Amino acid sequence: MRMTAREFVDWPHKAVTLLGMSGVGKTTLSNRLPKSNWFHYSGDYRIGTRYLDEPILDNIKRKAMQVDFLRDLLRTDSIYIKSNITVDNLQPVSTFLGKVGNPAHGGLTVREFRRRQRLHHDAEVGAMKDVPGFIERSRAIYGYDHFLNDAGGSVCEIEDPSVVPTLAEHTLVLYLRADTDMEAALMERQRADPKPLYYPEAFLDARLADYLTERGLEAPAEVEPDDFVQWVFPSLVAHRRPLYEAISRRHGYTVEARAAEEVRDEADFLDLVAGILDAAGAPARVRSV
Repeated sequence: MRMTAREFVDWPHKAVTLLGMSGVGKTTLSNRLPKSNWFHYSGDYRIGTRYLDEPILDNIKRKAMQVDFLRDLLRTDSIYIKSNITVDNLQPVSTFLGKVGNPAHGGLTVREFRRRQRLHHDAEVGAMKDVPGFIERSRAIYGYDHFLNDAGGSVCEIEDPSVVPTLAEHTLVLYLRADTDMEAALMERQRADPKPLYYPEAFLDARLADYLTERGLEAPAEVEPDDFVQWVFPSLVAHRRPLYEAISRRHGYTVEARAAEEVRDEADFLDLVAGILDAAGAPARVRSV
């Protein structure tokens, strides 16, 4: 969606999508907007609670069934298992995604890892296609004036060609761009605490082959799961950067993540966005939504 700064400021029902790598500050920025006026739509939360709920629970139950005490209780319906996913706690989603590598060290086979990656991709497509409906629901049912879509870090990898145009039709798309120092901090954070991530299949296959060669390994079953995640992360950042930038050029605007860090309240946010739109000088009129 393109608009002028004046049109954004006067827009009675603002709808914004934030894009960028996980850890760049999208959720932090979202939380600085007043919860009384802004509906915070978390793409990752929607993925975990709507589209991956059963696979996540099945994965937990498989682990529980390996414990004799829990297995007997589950089989007699004496207990039930439920994940506690929140916007600020997405650990069940990460745990389901997992890491490829040596099963003895908590890794997944390539086949199982790809299966989970495909499920996550399809879930992210569904979650982003749900955005227009949630914009309407947030207003009609809950009475929110404005809407913010806190999109997952892998939205730029979505293969469905209709997703980004749909977001751009219904929301103002803002890409939070990390500077060199921030990217270095993200990489250090991943080295210290390697988190499961989504990788496009072609990217995974190419990087996994490179990793095996560099480490002198013969098969993925020899891969140390955490080591691969740490090793591949800089390549993933470099791979995603031009994808985000292409989305921004065609469908939205770029916000420096450092500038977004300075936002303390709604007024700061509106000033920041208006300044970016003013600098861009886009002439198109905003549709009334």
